[in-house]
Amino acid sequence: MNAMEKHSALFSPYRLRGLELANRVVVSPMCQYSASDGCMNDWHMMHLGTLSGSGAGLLIFEATSPTVEGRITHGCSGLYSDNNEAAMRRVADACRRYGRAKLGVQLGHAGRKGSAQQPWVGGRSIAPTDPYGWQTRSASALALGEGWHAPVPLTIAEIEQLKQDFVTAAHRAERIGLDLIELHFAHGYLFHQFLSPVSNQRDDQYGGSLQNRMRLPLETFAEMRRVWPEHKPMGVRISATDWIAGGWDLEQSLVLCEALQQLGCDYVDVSSGGISLDAKIPVGPAYQTPFAAEIKRQLGIAVMSVGMITEPEQAEAIVREGKADLIALARAFIDDPHWAWHAAYRLGGEVATPDQYHRGVMKTWPPAKRHLAQV
Repeated sequence: MNAMEKHSALFSPYRLRGLELANRVVVSPMCQYSASDGCMNDWHMMHLGTLSGSGAGLLIFEATSPTVEGRITHGCSGLYSDNNEAAMRRVADACRRYGRAKLGVQLGHAGRKGSAQQPWVGGRSIAPTDPYGWQTRSASALALGEGWHAPVPLTIAEIEQLKQDFVTAAHRAERIGLDLIELHFAHGYLFHQFLSPVSNQRDDQYGGSLQNRMRLPLETFAEMRRVWPEHKPMGVRISATDWIAGGWDLEQSLVLCEALQQLGCDYVDVSSGGISLDAKIPVGPAYQTPFAAEIKRQLGIAVMSVGMITEPEQAEAIVREGKADLIALARAFIDDPHWAWHAAYRLGGEVATPDQYHRGVMKTWPPAKRHLAQV
């Protein structure tokens, strides 16, 4: 083995508060659009159960709403009821019992991007009068785009209630025994709708200046951090830029991240885009990593890089060069649920696997025939 294989940066441990991760590989939240009234079911048991044994150090459950109308589709998961909580606990308990990854959940609200069809149906907006639709709410009465119904602006009273809904969801996550919470401030969902001048045209304390546009996301984070156990980490996913002139950008992201850091944010998961259907995004290998690297360089906060990171050597280089502390993958794990196993083979790292699979875990790559000789 060469020096890199002996000491893989990607497969070195990492600590966030009291949470010790075995490696820097994260299974990114992946919406499955398959819940029943917000309740995870056997599909989630199969999907997340498999990924809990993938070799990743951290598995983050899909974007989950603290309210019924905060879901993206009628099939999205929630933590707004006792039934939701019991269903997620059932899945989490199985993942803990048989898997090896630490478990988190991404909490978010879709805002004007809610009341949508499941992607395989078309992903279009559903009218509020449709049995599967509802009236969406946002910062301002601006529709996402052509064919989407206009949201109703949240009142101050509704904003106060929303913050409490997120606090309640944090309590539920703690009762489930999850290790980490990630708040979703990205991809054009509600908190991003408040942050971006593209979608926020309010003239009260939640609109206008950057400080006002950041108010709701920061207030929500602060209230959740107060009830989430001190030893457990909380992070935030952001869109570092809208990819639109005059929209949200890296400079504003740095101000937001510094404010979050002061409130006890443990890491920033750095993505981009999502606020407008008209954005021109230059997608390419690791195209969002430079944003993560700059936030880390300027603020020193832990960052997670995500987006078009597919190859083990690519992920290894990002961590080794100090551009990010953690690497989140989604589509790569759909393609290969044991991506982290195979990355470890190639990089000389070690991964923890379920006991039942030990005899199938190779120690070299390509696999030596002797590992397949006995069954």
